[in-house]
Amino acid sequence: MSHSGLVWFRDDLRTSDNPALWAALEKCDDVRAIYIIEADANLRPMGGAALAWLKESLKLLSKDLARLGVALDVFNGESAEAVAAYTQEHSVEAVFWNRRYGPAERDHDAAIKKSLSGLGVAVSSFNASLLMEPWEIKTKSGTSFSVFTPFWKNLRGQNIAFPINPPKGHGRIKAEDIELEPHPDWADRLLGNWKIGETAAHDKLAGFLEQGLRTYQKKRDLPSEDGTSGLSPHLRFGEIGPRQIWHAVQHIIEAKHSLADEGQKFLSELAWRDFSYHLLYHRDDIAAKPMQARFSEIEWRNAPKSLEAWQKGQTGIPIIDAGMRQLWATGWMHNRVRMLTASLLSQNLLIDWRKGEAWFWDTLVDADPANNPASWQWVAGCGADAAPYFRIFNPVTQGQKFDPDGAYVRRWVPELQKLDAKYIHNPWDARDDVLEKAGINLGKSYPKPIVDLKSSRERALEALGTRTRA
Repeated sequence: MSHSGLVWFRDDLRTSDNPALWAALEKCDDVRAIYIIEADANLRPMGGAALAWLKESLKLLSKDLARLGVALDVFNGESAEAVAAYTQEHSVEAVFWNRRYGPAERDHDAAIKKSLSGLGVAVSSFNASLLMEPWEIKTKSGTSFSVFTPFWKNLRGQNIAFPINPPKGHGRIKAEDIELEPHPDWADRLLGNWKIGETAAHDKLAGFLEQGLRTYQKKRDLPSEDGTSGLSPHLRFGEIGPRQIWHAVQHIIEAKHSLADEGQKFLSELAWRDFSYHLLYHRDDIAAKPMQARFSEIEWRNAPKSLEAWQKGQTGIPIIDAGMRQLWATGWMHNRVRMLTASLLSQNLLIDWRKGEAWFWDTLVDADPANNPASWQWVAGCGADAAPYFRIFNPVTQGQKFDPDGAYVRRWVPELQKLDAKYIHNPWDARDDVLEKAGINLGKSYPKPIVDLKSSRERALEALGTRTRA
């Protein structure tokens, strides 16, 4: 047994089903833990909303680790220097971490592993973030997947490993207070919408399986309903693992056959996350480069005022504004509305999808390094398994279909609360007397649309189609 071991936490802020932590406690008689808020130049810094979540999650993780006899230290700075210095200061003989999958993160971790090995420190890495490793899922020809449906068919036929048992600790210690910079004022408002940490994640899963799974297919696309699991930020920070979710759902399916269809649909959505990491692993930086090279030379519009109106939920298109305001208030947006807001920006407004991806990265509490760029590329039409570039969502008809009485819009766009449902998604079509009765003055109390949906669709088809035919 090694004398001293170190667990480097990253996107795995939990004690259960954490193979790096389990291995450290099994192999070492003295275990410490670190988290580094990385400032390395080659790594993408965490967005503001996610950073606020992280700080609260670390405080809870510290208490959970203390019950296992493990002290957690948190640092800001360059991780390569911090890990090396920490191992020397505490005479660490072995370092354990769970793997990351982005190109920059993989190169970074490989360099640190090489450096530590040169110091005589052993390094062990594990999978805590995915159902299957990206290299374990292959097409019949041995290549990586580019289309979700065959990926899902392959994944569904795999034996997904069961979560590992909780580790045996080395007694209890007192949890040290973690010194972190205070939240900005907006973070308290944002985090007031959430319960954070590993316990909250498992409570969320249990509540969804008990109440939400049976209506998942019916309600998952309705933004006014609480029809999704709400697990995305917990998954993003690893407060719960995908294998834990997978097997919990499988258990429900086996126990209640009537929920098989709902359960399989939910598992397919969980598999989209693995698919996004599959794409991230096998390609260049997907937050910066289109997965379809022919889209790399699109002439995007430079329209800062339109971008700002989109960011602030002031486009004059109700369901778009509702989504962007929900994002700003809560750090989260319903997935159906994420598609609509992304489509409006990258297609109707013809603004570079990377600017939208960057905004979501900074404002989403579940801003995931794989899901976020992969989803933006899917909507923009340049992803590996993207909607065709000529599929441009119409936010009016989408709103009428998925928010028919306007409950979602009324909640987040209170200026339109009194407007008849017939016009809630297209107030510009309402007669003057209808608007007046609802207390609406377009252009003053609520913006006029910043873009014509029909003509902008035609512009997008021309711009994107010209490039794809080139």
